[in-house]
Amino acid sequence: MYQDTSIAMLDELLASSVKAYHQYKTYSLKQRADFMRAIAKEIELLGDGLIETAHAETNLPAARLMNERARTIFQLNSYADAAEQGNWLEASIDTALPERTPPKPDLRKMLVPLGTVVVFGASNFPFAYSTAGGDTACAFAAGCPVVVKAHPAHAKTSTLVADAIYKAARQCQMPDGIFHHVYGAGFETGEYLAKHPAVKAIGFTGSFSGGKALFDWANQRKNPIPVFAEMGSVNPVFLLPEKLQAEAEGLAKQCAGSVTLGMGQFCTNPGLLIAIDGEGLDRFVQHLRKEIKSIIPSKMLHTGIAKNFGEKLEKALAQKGVQLLTQTEQNIGEGEGLISIATTTARTFLNNPVLHEEVFGPYSLIIQCQNEAEMLEIAQKLEGQLTATLMATPKDMRQHRELLTYVQEICGRFILNNVPTGVEVSLPMQHGGPFPASTDSRFTSVGADGIKRFARPVCFQNWGDEFLPDELKNGNPLQIWRTVNNELTHDAIS
Repeated sequence: MYQDTSIAMLDELLASSVKAYHQYKTYSLKQRADFMRAIAKEIELLGDGLIETAHAETNLPAARLMNERARTIFQLNSYADAAEQGNWLEASIDTALPERTPPKPDLRKMLVPLGTVVVFGASNFPFAYSTAGGDTACAFAAGCPVVVKAHPAHAKTSTLVADAIYKAARQCQMPDGIFHHVYGAGFETGEYLAKHPAVKAIGFTGSFSGGKALFDWANQRKNPIPVFAEMGSVNPVFLLPEKLQAEAEGLAKQCAGSVTLGMGQFCTNPGLLIAIDGEGLDRFVQHLRKEIKSIIPSKMLHTGIAKNFGEKLEKALAQKGVQLLTQTEQNIGEGEGLISIATTTARTFLNNPVLHEEVFGPYSLIIQCQNEAEMLEIAQKLEGQLTATLMATPKDMRQHRELLTYVQEICGRFILNNVPTGVEVSLPMQHGGPFPASTDSRFTSVGADGIKRFARPVCFQNWGDEFLPDELKNGNPLQIWRTVNNELTHDAIS
């Protein structure tokens, strides 16, 4: 059990973080990148002990944890490469035209770091979205110090990773205060951090209630700050008629696997399966029942998540017009998720906001539409989502063009004939979506574009070359890509 960090200590740590910021922001892109690579190496050197600790705290199997650690190391290294390449800086230059009337000044713009970033560890990803996860990596890449609040569900794991970051910081001669690791089991610590004047941005992955609270606190400040909160999603899957008729069995197998992957504890598990009544849907339901009954349940991450899932499931199934379709036939042990599929009509769904809420765990709701118009109405009424999926043939897509346009409006990642679980760490990935999936749909929390969350643009007007940042100097000493007089180039300015 870790003691909550005191208010006095938080003040002291944040003061040192501000000092570190003014040093770290002057460090080169290579120095930042080398620091991130050193963190990745230190995490790797933690070896089996890290996996064993995380397994004991989260119930996640060793194989899953090893994959997640590898993903975390990859994130650190890939974002380090991106930081060093400098594309995320969006450097742009318009050289002066003194002969123009009126004269045109020399204008040069790039992104600069915001300042201290507070990262809140996620309960369901002890590595990839926690202490040295994507938010922390992006903040370091942007030139920001980081304060991590450990998630109480895996505080030991978080502490081991934090020690690796501290060690890497010493090796790379980073300024004191570049990283701090704090504890707080209650909401008080989070509120204090969100409202502290030294904090300039927040990264969060978790529940809607947690993310929205941070967002509200940050906007109640005298000087509001950005909160980049990824708050979950029901990730609707639209099963279009021709595809469903032709591939009912295969789609049922895909959906069953995605709904129950990780005991439904990914932010991208599909919580809604939407289809039009007919023979194809009947066969899909028949095969889905068979698949669900055979899946063996496992322990959820911790007792809090298991309890919350049980309560939310009971509430969803108690709603008028909702019918339990099937549940796993395996024996359910203590702390295990009761895999469940329910069904309801489109009209019931549209008239009951409770059914729109995420049930975080191995559960999904089939929505039976009478016709295409009801499916379209659902797409129009759904809240913002991280993902939305179409299972469709080319003919389906041609016949449902209006549906496609509305579904695109509600999601950050639009998927065709694949399941939403699995988030690739790459530049084109968009992990974020319209509210309430996230607090700012313009940004992603996965992929190197996530670095931009913790930076802001500054324009330098009529500065002499000597005093410009290296990123904007005429000679382009860093050899980064820049837009010079509306042309993308890495050439020097003569």
